[in-house]
Amino acid sequence: MLGTSSEPMKSINVQIQLFATLSKYSPPAADHYPLTSGMTAGELANHLNLPTNQIKLIFINGRKHPPDTVLKEGDRIGIFPPVGGG
Repeated sequence: MLGTSSEPMKSINVQIQLFATLSKYSPPAADHYPLTSGMTAGELANHLNLPTNQIKLIFINGRKHPPDTVLKEGDRIGIFPPVGGG
């Protein structure tokens, strides 16, 4: 029977890179970070306790994605804060 609570949750591993002011939130073993299968990029940001008002861009495997993108095994996630300058 699919979707029963007795099924074990699958785990995946991703690479996480947080940039600029977000880098202080980088987890240990960010290059091989375990997550629950089905987690989105936004859920990952919440899991890492990132301040949501400091997330400007999320890149997955080098391409911009919205926070509701479901992460997959081996994904490379880069999260950037707003950047100022001139």
